[in-house]
Amino acid sequence: MRIFLVVFLLMMGLSHAQEVLVEGYVYDNKTKMAVPYANISFLKTLKGTSSDEDGYFYIDVPKDYLERDVHVSALGFKDTIMPARVIKEKKKIYMQEETFELEEVVVVQSLGDSQVLNPVSSYSIKSGFSSAETPWVLALYFPNIGAAKKYLEKITIHVQQNSQFKRESSKFRLRLYDVDKETRKPSNDIIRKSIILESSKTEDYVSIDLSSMNIRIPDEGIYVGLEWIFLPYNWYKNTYKHPITNKNVVEDRFAPTFAAVYQKNQNFKTMVYGMGEWTDFAIKAPGNNENLIPAISLKFSKKR
Repeated sequence: MRIFLVVFLLMMGLSHAQEVLVEGYVYDNKTKMAVPYANISFLKTLKGTSSDEDGYFYIDVPKDYLERDVHVSALGFKDTIMPARVIKEKKKIYMQEETFELEEVVVVQSLGDSQVLNPVSSYSIKSGFSSAETPWVLALYFPNIGAAKKYLEKITIHVQQNSQFKRESSKFRLRLYDVDKETRKPSNDIIRKSIILESSKTEDYVSIDLSSMNIRIPDEGIYVGLEWIFLPYNWYKNTYKHPITNKNVVEDRFAPTFAAVYQKNQNFKTMVYGMGEWTDFAIKAPGNNENLIPAISLKFSKKR
């Protein structure tokens, strides 16, 4: 039986607390348009949700969570922190657009020299990453050895099927980040377009061709991020036996489950983003130095 890794554990002991409904809409402060797929997390907890295609969100939380702050993040906008009680009363969250200079996209001619970083085969998949209770971004770092001029052609994300998820497909967002030169953590979004992908129950991978976008891999490398979206469309109940009490435990989960492989190359690095910060996520294989990383392959070409 394959082991499924949960990015973060559920908070315990909340089932007996009095719960209240927090709902509302996320808007662009400038255009007043809805912001879809914004991730909303209660700070210092593992409770969160996402806005839907119309910017609407809802979540039941313990009443004392109204005294906490809420962190809101969305592609193309500055992170927002505001009191939960204000959100419940106003039922609106306004986000400020994030502005920064992007490198000019230059149309180039391919020389046909393509390579693949972190090639994945089905037999090498050993585990998977799933998410419960609050939305996260799981990101894998790809180095740019020699800081050569390389351009993205295709990204392939491998997924694991879950018998408890009954829908035919699940949705997630693809993120591409440049690298902070000091911290080596993900920094700015390289593209501002929201790329929503779907994983199917009939396929064990999702591929996207990015060659037409002419995205150059930064000299410092690139992070490929997989963002869970906490919508009813992705929700399912997960049941398992508690390893100590041996009792059945039922918890909320959100698809998809991203496949994982062990990688010897220490240049590949995994990080997770949640509640406003990036943190290292390192799991090593028993008895050696291989790291468990998301099963993501990146195809690039050298152009001039």
